[in-house]
Amino acid sequence: MAIATGNPAAPAAGAAGPAQRYYRRFTAPQRVLHAGLMLTFVGCALTGLPLLYADEPWAATLARILGGFESAGVIHRICATVMILVFASHVVLLLSKAIARGGVLPLLWGPDSLVPQPQDIIDIWRNFKWFVGAGPQPQFDRWTYWEKFDYWAVFWGMFIIGGSGPLLWFPVFFANVLPGWMFNIAALIHGEEALLAAGFIFTFHFFNGHVRPAKFPMATVIFTGRSSEHELKSERLAEYERLVREGRL
Repeated sequence: MAIATGNPAAPAAGAAGPAQRYYRRFTAPQRVLHAGLMLTFVGCALTGLPLLYADEPWAATLARILGGFESAGVIHRICATVMILVFASHVVLLLSKAIARGGVLPLLWGPDSLVPQPQDIIDIWRNFKWFVGAGPQPQFDRWTYWEKFDYWAVFWGMFIIGGSGPLLWFPVFFANVLPGWMFNIAALIHGEEALLAAGFIFTFHFFNGHVRPAKFPMATVIFTGRSSEHELKSERLAEYERLVREGRL
């Protein structure tokens, strides 16, 4: 984890204040892929909702802003294609990282892994106790349990929405091998899962990432890739102490 020096704090009474130290949390490729996922998700949500609720007056108004229902459909498909490419790029980066490390075990187990583990169950229990004032605030490592949930929700959504989308995009082609009722199911799960994803992202994900008191008005780490030393110690003390012990800070 690299260290970067930020701008010095304002000097007090003419004395130079200590420089704030920052630690790298996300690499440039990770930030670029997140930006791509974020932009294409918003694009799919804005163009998909008027298509899903085409009979509603507000949907017609939104579609006109986007250039009409046909234009909204084109934008929707472009955003979906780019999103799939972003997802595929992430998977390729994961495989490349596994090869560089000599195996997939570090990706599947340990504090740096995004795979849910027994410690997450303990963290959930401790966090709920803290919510009701029955215990201290838990100290998390690199990934919290809600961040892992967010991460795997993308995989779930990509398989459900990304798997049903091509059936609706190329119905004539897939009708050669699939029965007609499959397209009704694809339309249903595509719209309902997309609506669920949009509701989750714009409530739970935004709240945890930007709106909760510790982050308000916005967390910038996913854009800058940097986390301040104070933030790291206060929110991820277990990670900070582990990296110090391992000499990786």
